[in-house]
Amino acid sequence: MRVKRGVTSHAKHAKIRAATKGFSHPNRVSIKRGKQAVTKSLQFAYRDRRNKKRMFRTLWNTRINAAARLNGMTYSRLIAGLNTAGIALDRKVLAEMAVNEPTAFAAIVESVQKVRAAADKTAAKATTK
Repeated sequence: MRVKRGVTSHAKHAKIRAATKGFSHPNRVSIKRGKQAVTKSLQFAYRDRRNKKRMFRTLWNTRINAAARLNGMTYSRLIAGLNTAGIALDRKVLAEMAVNEPTAFAAIVESVQKVRAAADKTAAKATTK
């Protein structure tokens, strides 16, 4: 008995055509090129889901650094001061505050500067003894 595979092939082709919606003409029309394009696009999607996290962290750090410098402090000193002061704000929240709430961000920088000044005084006393 002969097995006819037309229904299965058409279903597979329809699945590929649905996945290539929005692709350029040869990748959308040709099944072979469409299959390759879908495979490649899924690889890019997998890679870029990870790269997106890196890019956002870089953006947050840049925004925090710019806002910190406007308030007379560098990024690294601000982060170290936050850890010393026990202020548990992540970089995403700090970046949002730097952009949308500059007065609140300035208050945080000011509190960090106070904590750093107190820590510097105690360190100076410890070295002189």
